[in-house]
Order: sequence, then C-alpha cells, then structure tokens
Amino acid sequence: MMRSLVAVYRRELTAYFQTPLAYVFLAVFASAAPAFAFHLGRFFDTNRADLAPLFDYLPWLLVILMPALAMRAWAEEKDRGTLEFLLSLPIPLWASTGGKFLAAWTVALAALCLTAPMWIAVNYLGDPDNMAIATAYLGALLLAGGYLAIGQALSATTANQVVAFVLGAGACFLLTMAGLPLVLSVLGENAPAALSEFIASLSALEHYDALRNGVIDLSDLVYFAGLILVSLGAAGVMIAEQRGGSR
Repeated sequence: MMRSLVAVYRRELTAYFQTPLAYVFLAVFASAAPAFAFHLGRFFDTNRADLAPLFDYLPWLLVILMPALAMRAWAEEKDRGTLEFLLSLPIPLWASTGGKFLAAWTVALAALCLTAPMWIAVNYLGDPDNMAIATAYLGALLLAGGYLAIGQALSATTANQVVAFVLGAGACFLLTMAGLPLVLSVLGENAPAALSEFIASLSALEHYDALRNGVIDLSDLVYFAGLILVSLGAAGVMIAEQRGGSR
C-alpha cells in the first residue's frame, strides 16, 4: 500500500513541475514573502535580529497561495476526465488522497525553504534565537498543510479550478479570522463564554501564533494533525461517493 502512496506522490509532484504552476507559485512566494516582511513588517525598522516580520504576515500569504496550489488536486482530474481512470486503478483511495496532499505539501516546503536566505541574514546581522525560528518554520509548514488539506477537500466538490480556489481561499480566511477580537465582537457581549472560547479554539491563527513564538504545545500539534486528517478524510468521502462507493 505504501508503494501506491509513493506512486501517486511521484505522479503528482511530477505533474506540478511539468506545467508552469509550481514555478509560478515558487516565484510568487519567493518575492511576496520578503516583500511582506520588508515593507509591511518594516523589517529594518525593528532593529531586531529575528524573523518576526516574516512570520507575522505569512499566514495571510498562505491563505491565498495554498488554495491556489491545492485547487488542481481533484478539480483538474474531473475537468480532464481522468478521475475515472485514476479510481479504476488498484490504488486505495487513501493513497490517492495522501499522495496528492504530500506532493502539494512538498512544493509548499520548497517555497518556505526559499526564505532561508533571510534566516542566514539575521544570523549575520545579530544573534537570533534559532530554535524559536525553527519552531516558527514548523508552525508555518503545519499551517500550510492545514490550508492545503482544506483546499483539496473543496477541490473535490467541483470540476472548476477557479471555483475550487475561491472556495478554498474563503474557507481558509474564515478559519484564520475565527477567534480574532473583531470576529468575537460580532457575537456580542451576551454570547456564552464557552461559545466564544470554542470559536477561538478553531482559529488556525491562534494555534500558529504559539508555534510562531517558539512554543511547541501538544494541543497545537494535535489541532493541525486533526485539521489535515479531517479535511483529507472529507475529500476521500466525497470522491468515494462520486464513484458510487465501489471501493
């Protein structure tokens, strides 16, 4: 079964780089991430040798770019009429779902690696807490994985990649905004505290913030693992329904 997973992974990863998608994605990420840090985050004005300006704005960049990377997962298969062929192969559905996800996550990891020169630069300029930076990168990778899984789940609902992107970006934006004071204020002061806490606990940004600050907490790891597994499971269920549950 692992051979099936690896086969799908290699197929999907190759497909990304056989088209301009991966190259455009990496180029946009490599230019946008530093731009957010240097201009919006005012990197040079902080007079601190750390990557806080980068990680402060990274979630909002991921909200847009991860659904763009994930939109082709199932929508393209449907649009090209290759979904039936893929499902007819002796490959477990979980291997197809997992392989597609891991391929996209690998591209996301490559994008994050492109920001490594900034990490080298802050070490040249000062003495940063490299362990905290590494933990923040872990948080960014997990956040990217969560958004990718959501995007792929919504890609399974349509054959139109643009629709899949819009749905994915909208869902990721809502998940990011949940728990912010602006959102909680909409509930009003009369909302039960338990409800407000529950909504806040759903916020991907809240769990990312802990890792961004260099704190590794089991609850945050469980949150992202659960988000990925539930989203991929939902994608698998929708695809299984479309093939009549024959496998």
